[in-house]
Amino acid sequence: MKTGQIHVQTENIFPIIKKFLYSDHEIFLRELVSNAVDASQKLHVLAKNGEFKGELGDLKVEVLLDKEAKTLTIRDNGIGMSAEEIDKYINQIAFSGAEEFVEKYKGKEGAEQIIGHFGLGFYSAFMVAEKVQIRTLARYEGAQAVQWESNGSPEFTLIDIDKADRGTDIILYITEESAEFLEKQRIQGILDKYCKFLPIPVFFGTKTEYIDSPEGEKDDKGNVKRVAIDVPNQVNNPSPAWTKAPVDLKQEDYDQFYRELYPMTFEQPLFHIHLNVDYPFNLTGILYFPKIKENVEVQRNKINLYSNQVFITDSVAEIVPEFLTLLHGVIDSPDIPLNVSRSYLQSDGNVKKISAHITKKVADKLAEMFKKDRADFEAKWPDLQVFVQYGMLSEEKFAEKAKDFSLFKTTDNECFTQQEYLDKVKILQTDKNNKTVFLYTNDAEEQYAFVKKAKDRGYSVLLLDGPLAPHWISKLEQTNENISFARVDADSLDKLIAKTDELPSKLSKEEEEKLKPIFEAQVNKEKFTVQFESMSEQEAPIIITQPEFIRRMMEQQKLGGGGGFYGAFPEMFNLTVNANHPTIGKLLSQEAAVQEQHTKQLVDLAMLAQGLLKGAALDAFIQRNIEHIA
Repeated sequence: MKTGQIHVQTENIFPIIKKFLYSDHEIFLRELVSNAVDASQKLHVLAKNGEFKGELGDLKVEVLLDKEAKTLTIRDNGIGMSAEEIDKYINQIAFSGAEEFVEKYKGKEGAEQIIGHFGLGFYSAFMVAEKVQIRTLARYEGAQAVQWESNGSPEFTLIDIDKADRGTDIILYITEESAEFLEKQRIQGILDKYCKFLPIPVFFGTKTEYIDSPEGEKDDKGNVKRVAIDVPNQVNNPSPAWTKAPVDLKQEDYDQFYRELYPMTFEQPLFHIHLNVDYPFNLTGILYFPKIKENVEVQRNKINLYSNQVFITDSVAEIVPEFLTLLHGVIDSPDIPLNVSRSYLQSDGNVKKISAHITKKVADKLAEMFKKDRADFEAKWPDLQVFVQYGMLSEEKFAEKAKDFSLFKTTDNECFTQQEYLDKVKILQTDKNNKTVFLYTNDAEEQYAFVKKAKDRGYSVLLLDGPLAPHWISKLEQTNENISFARVDADSLDKLIAKTDELPSKLSKEEEEKLKPIFEAQVNKEKFTVQFESMSEQEAPIIITQPEFIRRMMEQQKLGGGGGFYGAFPEMFNLTVNANHPTIGKLLSQEAAVQEQHTKQLVDLAMLAQGLLKGAALDAFIQRNIEHIA
């Protein structure tokens, strides 16, 4: 028997480890199971290289729970350790790492975020255990099995024991305050979270499966009876799809893996990207494009980050650009530093390269799809547009690539790239300032009358109805000085696409001044500005519009992206009277009562067209028209 003291100068190091090693104590199980997997993999490598000539057997890791004894055991049949190796790897290296950790991070904010870097995986056991035993038999022929034990102080004991099987048992005697880790469901949940795709089979307890009766017994209907049997419960899939070569996988394999990742998701993704890089950094993974719904926030945090198949986190905002957090799937890279703060991650060279590579792969995949099958890409565009627009708004390199496959969809259900659409409308929709005006609607039904008038004039109207459309429009205007966007109901067409020639007005200034107060009497002057304009006789007698600038600021405020510095934008509208419409001219010769009645009707009709006639005003309008018919 050997007793001794772990080589450490810092006093009371164990309480500090317990407090600061990890913010979430459940991590201890991930660390210990990962160590056991590592021990198994090392033996496999030694056997492959001819350095281990014994029988490998079925390499596996077992997690054993004994609630009565208050123990949790992590067992492997990997390389094992000799007394000398325990002294080196447990008493010296790991604990010197612990001391370095304490010296560097004691009293500093964020110390609890440090993961794994200081060789502290084994000592995470003391966060939940009052005593820890290591029972191990090394891989060497004729090796002596040993047991190391510590109760959480720098003292330890090391004795020879009898142990028939190669490998290591880590036995944790769980403390009263950590009794939750003696519950089967709690352990199963942790294993499901962190160990789902570890590369060596991991078993925990048993599960019930149903098989055909071995004796061939039949039920009343003549069918072979199903009987329940207990089988070992394997918690992981050691060979997940992302670890395989793309050439070895079919579409159904990718679909199956998606269901494995998200068993409660019933919608299939649109398509996937398989990442497989080994230089200048290691990166594997599969990213899926989900059907992105209106609520962008719902889509986030569906990418799981792994390191050598060990789950680390589902918060990857510092590792991939923000817009890529809308994707689902897995990224696995041992080159992402997991032991540092978020601010360090953002500045880390490898992380930046990985982030740039993923962005490029996504852009290249979309470009390839567009070129390969444009019709299919256009069919997917309603589900892709939010993602692409988000990327163009937030990532310049992506925006540069995406301009060749981001699409405009017209109210005629045709799709164009930006350049294609500019070529289509440039001649007809270029104004006197040499800017090509892209007319658009965000609701073709609600703005039907305005869309129809524009199309009757030969103009094309885009449908821009996504949640990011207001920001995307502003971004495109900033980066393309020769185009501007105008919602089709923002003003009269002659104002929206102002040509050099202006129609002469059929009303004199005096006549306009005479009619103006009659119209103003029908509206709230704080919200509505009455103005006269010389338009075509084919236009409506009155058009109610909202200035493009005001409406955009209001839309961006709703999305939390603009106008806040100036305060809330008031709801303001223009009531534009068509000075050339015959109905307006007739008002001048009517008696005051008839004039007021007709003016009221014209204003109400314009309000109705914009969905602004509500409540009592709408009811009065309906009753008035019923009486008129009667």
